[in-house]
Amino acid sequence: MLEIKELKKEYAGTTVVDIDHLIINAGETVGIVGNNGAGKTTLFRMLLDLIRPLSGEILSKGKNVAQDEQWKNYTASFLDEGFLINYLTPEEYFLFIGSLQQYSPSEVMNYLIPYTELFNGEIMNSGKYIRDFSMGNQNKIGIVAALLQNPELLILDEPFANLDPTTQIRLKDHLKTLKTKQLTTLISSHDLNHVTDVCERIILFEKGKIIKDMYTNENTLKELEAYFSLKTF
Repeated sequence: MLEIKELKKEYAGTTVVDIDHLIINAGETVGIVGNNGAGKTTLFRMLLDLIRPLSGEILSKGKNVAQDEQWKNYTASFLDEGFLINYLTPEEYFLFIGSLQQYSPSEVMNYLIPYTELFNGEIMNSGKYIRDFSMGNQNKIGIVAALLQNPELLILDEPFANLDPTTQIRLKDHLKTLKTKQLTTLISSHDLNHVTDVCERIILFEKGKIIKDMYTNENTLKELEAYFSLKTF
């Protein structure tokens, strides 16, 4: 699905991403972990052609994302509240996203039914604009809108951030169900418990470089906890 070759990005002379070669296979659920400044969000923004690398290339289904826009037809993402249209209500926003997929209003509303528990009575029919919701509820709106696009590739940056524990568990359980749909998913997270539970593969970043690339097993969480507990700054 994705192939990264000799990818580098610098800011003010400091290298923030430096990846020689990385392949993400179709259908994989991959967790990207690392401390602040590791390069996770910068990588995601290059995957979405929001920023350009200093050198190297990112191929999505064999096409360079900086030169070919075909990837936009099967990719959905939510990185932060900047991806939302904050002067709309949630209903208006979901209908807008659905219209881009040629969904009728009734199809959009039916799609949202399984997310009733995740929304916890706080999103729909509130009469509020998206900008007036908490960060956690904005996260919910953005993630569900991304899934509404029925993508083949889903990119989520810190999806568990700002969510209460109950909602984190509900979101985690839902993300686990997506594996049955052969959806390729990239998730960055500081929550090692959730990301190792959801993802079958974990990539550990430090200062823009891949330190470890492992498939999850019963020891993965302990390995990661041991690694981060020994870090000094």
